[in-house]
Amino acid sequence: MILYCIMVCSLFWTKDFNATVSGLQKDILFLLMPLAFFFIIPLKKSSLNKVFRLYGFGMCFYTLYYFSNALIRYFSTGNRNVFFFHELVTVDLNAIYMAAFASFGMFYFISIKNKTIIDRICIFTLLFFVFLLSSKSVFFIDLLLIVCYYSFFSKTPTDIKALTIISVFFFSIFSILFVERVREQFLMEYETAFVDNTINENFGTKTDVVYNVSLKQAWSNEKFQPNNFFPGTALRVFQVRIFTEMLAEQNIVFSGFGHEASQQEIEKKITQHQLNLGYRVFNFHNQYVQTFAELGVFGFIVFTVMLFLNLKNAISGKNLLHLVFAVTMIVLLLTESIFCRQRGIVFFITLFCIFNTINYKDQTEFK
Repeated sequence: MILYCIMVCSLFWTKDFNATVSGLQKDILFLLMPLAFFFIIPLKKSSLNKVFRLYGFGMCFYTLYYFSNALIRYFSTGNRNVFFFHELVTVDLNAIYMAAFASFGMFYFISIKNKTIIDRICIFTLLFFVFLLSSKSVFFIDLLLIVCYYSFFSKTPTDIKALTIISVFFFSIFSILFVERVREQFLMEYETAFVDNTINENFGTKTDVVYNVSLKQAWSNEKFQPNNFFPGTALRVFQVRIFTEMLAEQNIVFSGFGHEASQQEIEKKITQHQLNLGYRVFNFHNQYVQTFAELGVFGFIVFTVMLFLNLKNAISGKNLLHLVFAVTMIVLLLTESIFCRQRGIVFFITLFCIFNTINYKDQTEFK
């Protein structure tokens, strides 16, 4: 609620009044959702079981729907790419967001002590869905959390824990090595990270060659060419770079540009560095940077305190799902500006309020 008040205050100095007003309408849940939770009794973990179970089955339903849709498109077009990344769920829905949503549902089923056959089927269905969505950040977060679960939370025998962790590890390696579309996603990031001007074979042609931008080029090149392509990591490095340039060139440390008012400043930087104009539509793709750029240091402090307290409560409460949510958000916010999309806002603020109003004296676990 304090963060939303800072957003409202930015109306007095924003560089794009209309964008700020529109953003305040979209982000009203930052005020209304916590306000609603003030008037309800502390939630018990046992009372959330039905909610999260319905959520988990709901995500399984979405998974089956998109699998079926992809199969229909594959049989009509013969294009295998319909099973992967944005093409599986559409660019508008965004593969990274859907992977994060599916992951949370998957960890609900993982957290159940007495799993049924249906629960186990749901785990593997959602895991396979996350894998096909090819979100590198979510994929590695999930692997880390699965290892943490079997190391610290699970009460299964030690040999089964070790077998599960080894199986997950080899499944990941096998997938990256032998599933072509996934391998391409990972290899592009690896090959272009430190090598300048590698050729992008997916977008270029023999007569119109497209060159990938390395991390070094993204950080240091003053000018770029229209045929330069920014892989995901390089784009995010470039966005952090232009943020540092904005800090040096403009007096925004304490005020920021105003809520949702940074996009026109990003567009100016895109023009200045002569990037392909298609990159003007991208935000900072980093919620930490996005918050600092728009709300200044005070907004950034409030935002980071929220994440710290969320993680602290998750650890002290020893709640696996809360920990999954806290860790996922901390890492995912490094690569996505999720508050720029309402689905991201709803997901974050709803679970934030739910988990931070749990009555942790009630030690009932999911069964």
